[in-house]
Amino acid sequence: MYAVIMAGGKGVRLRPYTTALPKPLVPIGDQHAILEIVLRQLASAGFTGCTIAIGHLGEIIRAYVGDGSQWGLKVDYSTEESPLGTMGPLLTMRERLPENFLVMNGDILTDLDYADVLHDHQNSGAPLTIATYARQVRIDFGVLTTDASKVVGFTEKPSLDYRVSMGVYGLTRATLDGYTAGLPLGFDELVLDLLSSGNPPRAYDFEGYWLDIGRPDDYDRANAEFTSCKSLLLKGA
Repeated sequence: MYAVIMAGGKGVRLRPYTTALPKPLVPIGDQHAILEIVLRQLASAGFTGCTIAIGHLGEIIRAYVGDGSQWGLKVDYSTEESPLGTMGPLLTMRERLPENFLVMNGDILTDLDYADVLHDHQNSGAPLTIATYARQVRIDFGVLTTDASKVVGFTEKPSLDYRVSMGVYGLTRATLDGYTAGLPLGFDELVLDLLSSGNPPRAYDFEGYWLDIGRPDDYDRANAEFTSCKSLLLKGA
């Protein structure tokens, strides 16, 4: 089983923590880097190979992770010379990827079963499988439904339920056919192209622990919760 970890972003929303460190290397809890936790989870799940797509401060990631042998993984790197979007780095490494593989962001904490996501993707025949998580958004205002100049409905501070992408995907290599290496490709563009072609992605619904560390508040929460969640996040690792 093979995984690609996207770790090339600048982590602008997480500043000042990312001024000197790439976001995947900010420490969590008792000094585990986020990326280290992810790599230990992948190894525990049975993954043997991993490519880390690096860009901003990428040499620090390379120095920290090395060849991955300390976690029982064979790790190599793909360097993003210019911003390629969330999926664009895959195009530059396409020829060395297996037929089916896992793609994930390098800044998430979750007890998701990565192996099961990949197996589910392989068995489904879908071009792309997206791990999804339930999110509820509370609107702090009274919401009006209008028709021209008339108010025809009213809801006081409603809550809206969504399923959002967790930043973990199962992907089939052929899904990347038709895109040009070296040009940006966003996750949104890939999904919209699949929908318009009548070949929709598959949803892998997950209800466990998930935290996307994108903002200082998320990082503070991750540190506050890590002690109680450590055995859950690193079970078997």
